[in-house]
Amino acid sequence: MSSTNFSFKLADHPKLPKGKQLAVIVLDGWGEEKPDQYNCIHVAETPTMDSLKKGAPENWTLIKAHGPAVGLPTEDDMGNSEVGHNALGAGRIFAQGAKLVDYALASGKIYQGEGFKYIKECFENGTLHLIGLLSDGGVHSRLDQLQLLLKGAPQHGAKRIRVHILTDGRDCLDGSSIGYVETLENDLAELRKQGVDALIASGGGRMYVTMDRYENDWGVVKRGWDAQVLGEAPYKFKSAVEAVKKLREAPKASDQYLPPFVIVDENEKAVGPILDGDAVVTINFRADRMTMVAKAFEYENFSAFDRVRYPKIRYAGMLQYDGELKLPAHYLVSPPDIDRTSGEYLVHNGIRTFACSETVKFGHVTFFWNGNRSGYFNEKLEEYVEIPSDSGITFNVQPKMKALEIAERTRDAILSGRYDQVRVNLPNGDMVGHTGDIEATVVACKAADEAVKIILDAIEQVGGIYLVTADHGNAEDMVKRNKAGQPAKDKDGKIQILTSHTLSPVSLSLVLRCQLL
Repeated sequence: MSSTNFSFKLADHPKLPKGKQLAVIVLDGWGEEKPDQYNCIHVAETPTMDSLKKGAPENWTLIKAHGPAVGLPTEDDMGNSEVGHNALGAGRIFAQGAKLVDYALASGKIYQGEGFKYIKECFENGTLHLIGLLSDGGVHSRLDQLQLLLKGAPQHGAKRIRVHILTDGRDCLDGSSIGYVETLENDLAELRKQGVDALIASGGGRMYVTMDRYENDWGVVKRGWDAQVLGEAPYKFKSAVEAVKKLREAPKASDQYLPPFVIVDENEKAVGPILDGDAVVTINFRADRMTMVAKAFEYENFSAFDRVRYPKIRYAGMLQYDGELKLPAHYLVSPPDIDRTSGEYLVHNGIRTFACSETVKFGHVTFFWNGNRSGYFNEKLEEYVEIPSDSGITFNVQPKMKALEIAERTRDAILSGRYDQVRVNLPNGDMVGHTGDIEATVVACKAADEAVKIILDAIEQVGGIYLVTADHGNAEDMVKRNKAGQPAKDKDGKIQILTSHTLSPVSLSLVLRCQLL
């Protein structure tokens, strides 16, 4: 962008004819792995995707969707939908959240930035509250980053720290929360030996407390607010280890759906409600599940739920979660500056686009695709369609989700002739895969395949072009593996179900249903 010779004008392709419609289909959580009973994509009936691989192998290949290939620090970092769609939409690799935070912590620059200076104003008389996912899954947050922040903040003035934990079990094994909490408790005990008043103050499962997204269920955020700000929750414990162990004893309990709890002292008083004069940092580096709670902390005029009390605090995100909304206004680490995305190029060249998904992934074909930018580049040339997702149930209850509705709206968009490019996200493999329900995930994969066929049939009908790919793996491997690659078992001999993303490559198929020039 700095070059004076830069232009958004695109030259005509030397071989592809102009005026042919292009469909870009992203199968969320659809990786490639060896076939076995835990590979739900293999088990499911997926004749359309099978035909792309077997019927036209010259148009089919594998690509990486994790680690440095999508801007993440190492080959051990699983890809996710956000960085995947950033890369797909930009066509280039940008250093992503975790990598940016790693550098800021390692270099110490995080403590020199305006965001940290802003919250530091509260350290003399107030409490530093850290809210976020307690996990080493690397998708939303990482435990080691929290540990470094807990080490560095007292060195830069923090005297009283309260941590509000959100248990995972989605990007890491269910049940692993106990070990993470024990590790954190040990770290806080060391800080207390050094004279820092440091405690865990509240907690709850990520899918039930705080971490909702796309304004799907504000009740999730309210449960977190009540525990973190008001110090009120249906369960009270003397320690977080006790809380997680006890709450996991309930039938069908899981880390990601643990109910909210607060830690209380010997007088049954909450040890860490957020009060006037405190500083609050949401420690997740990924944006989508922090945006709603950021609004609750940031906006004085707020009506999504009754906050009861709105403390006068200094709030910062680990990063800025929405660049267009400037939310939050203060952040510890600057996000990647993603410019010249494909969407921006297309509108500058008069290309009409249509983007569609259901609520849980709508932001991926819009906000993340457009470089973490809200809204349209040019509303006259773009149409974004959101199909409302099911709410109030887990996705394995209705594993077909809205795949059919997405496909039908996209088919109609193609056949209308109003658009030059359509792009969609089919969320089934990822969202149902995250539940750990293998049978439901098989149904989900079949539904996604059927949706792909509807869209491809429409492209065939108009003589267009289609590109089918994925943003990362998930449904292709639903068990944890031992070093030999065999399904791992727990101490009771039961197979350990995997609910996280994977390191698997994803497929890419590019097929032309038109004549080359």
